[in-house]
Amino acid sequence: MVIAGSEGAGRKIRGKVILQRERCKGCGFCVEFCPTHVLEMDKGLNNKGYHTPMVVSAEACSGCDLCGLYCPDFAIFGIRIPRDSSEKQEIV
Repeated sequence: MVIAGSEGAGRKIRGKVILQRERCKGCGFCVEFCPTHVLEMDKGLNNKGYHTPMVVSAEACSGCDLCGLYCPDFAIFGIRIPRDSSEKQEIV
């Protein structure tokens, strides 16, 4: 499982991408529909022989979860991270 997130202190919304590479079949929907261009297809292969997405711009992630909404294999999702510990974690 790959976890990548944004750590920008000045951002209003921070997000994190969670990817389960072994569930992925490399359709590329997550890369295509990511509004902040956080993902690209990896040149390497997973155990099933598919090219999977990789996080190339973690700091840009807003946690919108469009990647997870379009994923037919439920291999990826985005979560929003609270700016401080008093906020609850919101899953969108």
